Amino acid sequence: MFSRYKLTKKIIKYGRMCDEKNYTPGYSGNISARYKEGMLITTSGSSNGYLKPSNIVFTDFNGNSAEKGKKPSSEKFLHIEIYKKRPEFNYIIHVHAPYLSSFASSGKDLMAPVMAENVFYFGGIPLAEYALPSTMQLVENTVKFFDEYDAVLMANHGFVVASKTIEDAYMKLELAESYAQVVLNTQILGGAKILDENQAREILSLR
Repeated sequence: MFSRYKLTKKIIKYGRMCDEKNYTPGYSGNISARYKEGMLITTSGSSNGYLKPSNIVFTDFNGNSAEKGKKPSSEKFLHIEIYKKRPEFNYIIHVHAPYLSSFASSGKDLMAPVMAENVFYFGGIPLAEYALPSTMQLVENTVKFFDEYDAVLMANHGFVVASKTIEDAYMKLELAESYAQVVLNTQILGGAKILDENQAREILSLR
């Protein structure tokens, strides 16, 4: 378990990296790290590209902030329920990256096996049904996919990815956003050539 100081530095570093890639424009998105009997999460209304230690708040797994005057992200229960469902996960990144959000806002998942790397790392990226942001219905619609997947699109909203390390979560975000861009570009060229079931199975067997 990393110290709070080190986890805070990681959240600030990767928040800035997400901002530099335009994955989390303006005030959108949130990042968390599992910590003790709860998590460290970005505060409500903060900007991931300009985070300071004061923008990180400890929140227990009941959603209560332990720090007076610091309000955790309104999506705190999304993070909490993912951590509860997948004890091996230590970090969660939620963003509104443009290409991934385009698929989410078009009601389209990224389940089709188009690129070998994405089949290997994700298996697929499902689409959770729309619900009002910050509600328990959104949490319920999204978290159920984490039984099988590590990354999910949220309809008319954005994308969330979780992992054991923040480095891996970020790398998977980069992969997913690039994948969404490639799939979109294939539409210009007449559509993607989908890998068949046997080809997809062979890729998954390499894990």
